[in-house]
Amino acid sequence: MPLHVAKADGTLEAFDPLKLRVSLHKAGASEEATVTIVEEITKELYEGISTEEIYRRAFAHLREHRHEAAAHYSLKRALLEFGPSGFPFEAYLAELFRTEGYTAQIDQIVAGACVEHEVDVVMKKGNTTTYVEAKFHNTAAFKTDLKTTLYVKARVDDLRAAHPKEDMRGLIVTNTKLTSKAIQYASCEGLELLAWEYPHKNNLHDRIEAARLYPVTALTTLSTHEKTLLLAEKIVLCKALANDTNALERVGVRGKQVDAVLHEAALLCAPGKDIL
Repeated sequence: MPLHVAKADGTLEAFDPLKLRVSLHKAGASEEATVTIVEEITKELYEGISTEEIYRRAFAHLREHRHEAAAHYSLKRALLEFGPSGFPFEAYLAELFRTEGYTAQIDQIVAGACVEHEVDVVMKKGNTTTYVEAKFHNTAAFKTDLKTTLYVKARVDDLRAAHPKEDMRGLIVTNTKLTSKAIQYASCEGLELLAWEYPHKNNLHDRIEAARLYPVTALTTLSTHEKTLLLAEKIVLCKALANDTNALERVGVRGKQVDAVLHEAALLCAPGKDIL
């Protein structure tokens, strides 16, 4: 009988070592390291173990090898650490879109035919304008649902009525998952969706990895408190640390830790390759 693991939403499913292998490989682990870690984790399993506990153990194994490999693996959790305000997530998305060739601005007030709308991110490329609703969740089990797609569709309709000649799109981006009804409705109404693992290709995770756009919350050489202080300073991206050499000192990071943090950040932003 296969062992069962508890997912973030409380449901049980059979443990699939292939999922663990894929996540480790995406983190940049070599084939040899991946095989070793999967074998170690499999030996430690027990009935009903949570996916969070499996992640914690795999993360610990990765961190024994190289910090930057652990940072790759913890990317989803790093986004969850952005905090309840959602502001860093919007700023982060805008930066991601800019790396893809868009112009992007956050927190824009745009007039519709009936009312004004506060839009999280407005991005443009060529003659196309995309109005983005950023749905940040700090719990992996939370899903963006039908209600969100309904009100975003209504907003886009009002904006289109006010700007009938504009090539306009609506996009919902979330750092977690989408409900099946949200996907069904958005597909029917022509709304674009982007989630951590949706669509199957070129999803949010894929696009972050392609852009090498790692948030400071992914750094394993910083404490949770230090990460929170950096976000408060509006330092969201690892690469921003190289441009603001005093940022780490302002949040209390000193001495050799500064070198360790900058080294890890540089490795994360380097072109993709196996790092174990």
